[in-house]
Amino acid sequence: MNCKNCKSKIQGNYCAQCGNAKQLKRIDGHFILHEIEHVLHFEKGLFFTIKELLLRPGKCVREYISENRSRLVKPIIFIIVTSLIYTLAEHFFHIEKGYFKISADTTPTYDAISRWVHGHYGYANIIMGFFIACWLRIFFRKHDVNFFEILILLAFVMGIGMLFFALAAVLNGVTGFNVMPALSGVTFIYLSWAIGQFFDQGKLASFLKSGVAYVLGFISFSASTWVLGYGYDAFMR
Repeated sequence: MNCKNCKSKIQGNYCAQCGNAKQLKRIDGHFILHEIEHVLHFEKGLFFTIKELLLRPGKCVREYISENRSRLVKPIIFIIVTSLIYTLAEHFFHIEKGYFKISADTTPTYDAISRWVHGHYGYANIIMGFFIACWLRIFFRKHDVNFFEILILLAFVMGIGMLFFALAAVLNGVTGFNVMPALSGVTFIYLSWAIGQFFDQGKLASFLKSGVAYVLGFISFSASTWVLGYGYDAFMR
């Protein structure tokens, strides 16, 4: 018979060209459990990815880009999953109203954009990553790293940042203390260290440039939402 994926002839239980199984197993409870175990598996899984990004972020992302792309969770999936974890923690403890406020002076479009960003951190982080990547590309233009490789780096380290925010949400809900400012500082230090390690390990200037690029990227992203929101409403008047 021919492979149902690539149409090549199959001899045995698997296609020699693409590896697709000759006969797919039926989806049942065992299949679901296996998929969950695959995601949480220490090697190639979420826990392993988190551990590597906490201990040696710059090195493991460089290895992912240039050596081995099978050990870590895919970067886009990672940032979306970690953002979802934060969103669930935030809404479970009902703390979003404590630090997410929209001024009454905002326009309807800007208000809608702000609420979308707040409700879709995974996608918003990906968009903000483009702005941060632009600044990093400028500050580290002498390095042999292209724009898309920087986006991969940001997807990983910003995903860890979302886990820090999720921890802050849990601690806030359990203890009643607003620890978000403190963990926001920890997150900023981590991001500066992780990005700096990716470019020039051990150089203080790299860590400082990474921090400045992240701040400028965040400001650029915020400014773009402001211009888009207020500009659109002004144009439609």
